[in-house]
Amino acid sequence: MKPRKQEYGTSNLIGRRVEQLRKERKIKQKDFIARLQVAGLDINPTSYSKLEGQVRAASDREVYWIARVLDVPLEALFPGENGDPPS
Repeated sequence: MKPRKQEYGTSNLIGRRVEQLRKERKIKQKDFIARLQVAGLDINPTSYSKLEGQVRAASDREVYWIARVLDVPLEALFPGENGDPPS
C-alpha cells in the first residue's frame, strides 16, 4: 500500500478510520470505490480520496454505505471505537 502523500484534514471524523479499516481488509481504494458504486453509492475516486483524507465532509448517505460495504456498525467508523482520538 502506498503511504499517504498529504496530511489529514479536519473536515470529517471518519476518513482516517475508513482508510484504516479498508487497508486492514487489504482492499485497494479503486476496488473499494467500485464496491460502493455497485452497492448504490455514486462516488468518484477524487471525491472518495478527499473523504479518506478528511479534506471534505462525509454525507450521511456515504457514511451509511461505507459502513455497509465494510460490514461494520456505523459506530466503528468514528474515532474512539478503537481508542483513537478525534482528528
